[in-house]
Amino acid sequence: MTFFDELGQYLSSGNTRAEILGDLGDHVYLALLPLVLGIVLAVAAGWLGSRWAPARQVLMVLANLLYTIPSLALFVVIPGLIGSKILDSVNVVVALTIYTTALLVRPVLDALDAVPPPVIAAATAVGYKPLRRFFAVELPLSVPVLAAGVRVASVSNISLVSVGALIGTGGLGVLFTDGFQREYFSPIVTGIVLTLLLALVVDLVLVGIRNLLTPWERVSAA
Repeated sequence: MTFFDELGQYLSSGNTRAEILGDLGDHVYLALLPLVLGIVLAVAAGWLGSRWAPARQVLMVLANLLYTIPSLALFVVIPGLIGSKILDSVNVVVALTIYTTALLVRPVLDALDAVPPPVIAAATAVGYKPLRRFFAVELPLSVPVLAAGVRVASVSNISLVSVGALIGTGGLGVLFTDGFQREYFSPIVTGIVLTLLLALVVDLVLVGIRNLLTPWERVSAA
């Protein structure tokens, strides 16, 4: 029996396909929820860092330190910090939210720095208060630069969710552990292919959202 025959036999079972779809759904949830939460926290941190120089330095150092923590160690430590059970999916959500925030702090600051000062001055001159100016002018204009960082963070999250399977959480990583334990390559290959496809789909969606939020870029290109 060739490998492709073995793979076809593995995927021919309705129960197997249902389990794979369940793992894929878990993977999407565990990867994208922390991405959204991380974006919100990173934007808040970026707003603070762009307006107060000491905070900027502290945020940069803290973000670098947090991102160097090994993911598996963080998954294990989180339950002791928040009082959850070791197998709760919330551990992965919290850990990946920390990683996403740490990864996006610098891109957010760079994106806000890229907003032309004359635009900010013009918005202030017409009566925009600082908070309103941030959400109505600075943040929208920073989207093109920020989007690049978000795309990197999405791929990072989709990859790191698989590590959570080592402590018993869901996601496509379950296919990897199952395949290694049984020395059965079909689940491993299936998990790799679905992870790559998921990363590609999410990246395309993020590009579409960026284009939707930056209509002036399409006008400039035309």
